[in-house]
Amino acid sequence: MHLALLFPFIGLLGLVIPLSRAADHQVTVGGIGILKYDPESITADAGDTVTFIFKQKNHTVTQSTLDSPCVQAPDGFDSGFVPVPDEQTSNFTVARFTVPDTKPVWVYCRQANHCQQGMVFAINPGDKFDAFKSNAVGTGNATVSGTGSANVVTVTQTVTVNGATQTTTYATTASGTATATSSAASHVVTVGLDGTIAFTPNTISAGVGDTVTFRFMSKNHTVTQSSFAGPCDPLAQTSANGQAGFDSGFMPVMGDSTDFPEFTITVNDTAPVWGYCRQTNHCKQGMVFAINAPATGNTFDAFLANAKGVATTAPAAPSASGTLAVASPIATQASPNPTTNAAAGSSAPRRAGALLAAIAILAAHLL
Repeated sequence: MHLALLFPFIGLLGLVIPLSRAADHQVTVGGIGILKYDPESITADAGDTVTFIFKQKNHTVTQSTLDSPCVQAPDGFDSGFVPVPDEQTSNFTVARFTVPDTKPVWVYCRQANHCQQGMVFAINPGDKFDAFKSNAVGTGNATVSGTGSANVVTVTQTVTVNGATQTTTYATTASGTATATSSAASHVVTVGLDGTIAFTPNTISAGVGDTVTFRFMSKNHTVTQSSFAGPCDPLAQTSANGQAGFDSGFMPVMGDSTDFPEFTITVNDTAPVWGYCRQTNHCKQGMVFAINAPATGNTFDAFLANAKGVATTAPAAPSASGTLAVASPIATQASPNPTTNAAAGSSAPRRAGALLAAIAILAAHLL
């Protein structure tokens, strides 16, 4: 009779354990001739993981909001641009997101006009996905105008991957009013020269229309726009008028590499531009730079001092919706983002173990 009572508990164990395991949802990002996340939306439980698999071309996975689908959410996660050459057919870079709860998470690609062409994605959207996508497509003709309003800065990113060159062009904003110039200069800033944690030079003067090219020479750095008051925080987190700011994403360079990725911005005005590397503790160690820093008041030296006195922001910014970790499956390639997440299913064995222990105790009493 005792054994007969035990069998239903064994049957219950078989039903409960699979339900306690976190699921992994795979989402394909882009591909040749494809501006789409596939699938475009999923329903996920807390603890599940979402694995974004980056196919050909050059896309991002960037968190936004329902009302502003094509603008990065404050503190929202961002994979950075992930270029993949057309001839690559395996070993794709992936980004993994752990779902913290069942609230909606809205995502878009910040490559030029991809969001406006409907390249959006959602986790747990309920019945609002169509509205989200419609909002995204409806922003295609948005313009910025008016005296004193933010200007559009065109950012071009060229990255060499496996011998092939991928180019990204997208828009962000910078304060002030742009004025045309008859001759533009090209400035080159070396990032991590000879393994140093520094931009070389770390401050330059540039005219309207000039370009500044950041050449990544070693380790794994970024060039990320910030502000004088928040040297080690992305501009999007501190801007009072919704400026997004540029960000190269992490640029891993192997020690024996002869291919050095570059990130280029165009200067639209002579207002100061502040930037830093968001690798762990690099900003706090003084890895900052400036364009057109004033000679008095908010000088570069004052900006540098602010950075060294400010706790650095984590490389992958946490948000209310969780953390995105980017990693490459290629063993010989450095990770583009030092932030890692524990496996989504790691808690399931512990729950299953606890359940087994409880049933064993109950069985002992019954027997």
